[in-house]
Amino acid sequence: MAEREENERLFSENHHDRRNSGRMSPLLDPNHLLHRIIVLFFMCFLGFGSYFCYDNPAALQKQIIQDMQLNTSKFMQLYAWYSWPNVFLCFLGGFLLDRVFGIRLGTVIFALFVCVGQVIFALGALLDHFWLMEFGRFVFGIGGESLAVAQNTYAVNWFKGKELNLVFGLQLSMARVGSTVNMNIMGSVYDHMKAVLGQTGYFTLGSALMIAATTCVLSLLCALVLGFLDKRAERILNKEQGKTGEVIKLKDVKDFPLQLWLIFIICVGYYVAIFPFIGLGQVFFIEKFNFSPTQARLINSIVYIISAPASPVLGLMVDKTGKNIIWVMCAVITTLLAHMMLAFTFWNPWFAMVILGLSYSLLACALWPMVAFVVPEHQLGTAYGFMQSIQNLGLALISMAAGAILDSKGYLILEVFFCACICLALIAVVGLYFLDFLRGGELNFSAATRARLQKTSSAESE
Repeated sequence: MAEREENERLFSENHHDRRNSGRMSPLLDPNHLLHRIIVLFFMCFLGFGSYFCYDNPAALQKQIIQDMQLNTSKFMQLYAWYSWPNVFLCFLGGFLLDRVFGIRLGTVIFALFVCVGQVIFALGALLDHFWLMEFGRFVFGIGGESLAVAQNTYAVNWFKGKELNLVFGLQLSMARVGSTVNMNIMGSVYDHMKAVLGQTGYFTLGSALMIAATTCVLSLLCALVLGFLDKRAERILNKEQGKTGEVIKLKDVKDFPLQLWLIFIICVGYYVAIFPFIGLGQVFFIEKFNFSPTQARLINSIVYIISAPASPVLGLMVDKTGKNIIWVMCAVITTLLAHMMLAFTFWNPWFAMVILGLSYSLLACALWPMVAFVVPEHQLGTAYGFMQSIQNLGLALISMAAGAILDSKGYLILEVFFCACICLALIAVVGLYFLDFLRGGELNFSAATRARLQKTSSAESE
């Protein structure tokens, strides 16, 4: 009897919530597209501050080296310190969001880490303490990658089964917009502060970086608003708080197939020739091609500018055609050609950088989905966590190596080093192609073949 009364009470509450939802304004109804567009707006700006401030060192490379009296090796430590915490947090971020904080509180905490880290970074410059700047980048790194996980979790929670692919594309595009805006305005912000203060030096640098921290405050405000809107939707729709769905089991690593390890090598070999290059690119274009600082900042950001619109389009192309290994091979080869043009010719670098931007976007669309083809679903969380962990380890080590090479050997040898990293990725791609061919060619199936096999498998399971 008591159970029956409880069921009737729950039914009455749910019915009442649905009636209230029907009477709500579309802007306030969590089920309505207009309300979800408002939520999407805050989702996109949730990561804007993190991506804007991540490449502050690249945008102010010359100023940081001069004002803090650094060599390039010390400068690149700013990128290494960002990567170090994410060697481990890639495994823990999803767990903390699911089991410890919850998505709402976890997002606010990670956004707070990003905000506090950027403020510490700026304070280090204001006080002329480079060790404090390094510590700020470490704190910033603790929040940066995990905030991206939280952003994706919100997207799945609000848009799964509706406009999810479009939402992921928009979030990625907004991230690239943040990086692009940083590259092209931080130099002007520094110049403005120099005019206001009437001097250059560490205080001017710190003031410019503190202004950049306002974008992280924007992200923190978005995290708070999203938490409120998600809590409200949970109450109105009687649904559970979103979760990442990641299951991390380190013991699964011993079961990873050889194809997956080759994918890891491609990932590390490729990305270490992209992000450290962008971090050091501005001065490279000034010194080798006699670009003005404004021109150098613009061309150094072209990879991000192209990635914003190209990623959704190239992702759709890979979805429609399949042949993932072929596309990855094309991306690696064209990236190698771009680096060789930058290293060994004085041709207009715009051509090489456009190729680099398209290749970077193509590789991301074709490489990361392959993980799901070579490991079972219950190992996906571990596989992606391990892939991100190795990527961050490689970025930390290669960032330091790149700075040391530039100090001692110059930009030509540094570009040869980046070409060698890409060659390692190319060897791994060729090895993956032949290994996959010997094992049935699943990674290189066309989209039509993959769909037909999936349909056959579903029919057999029924």
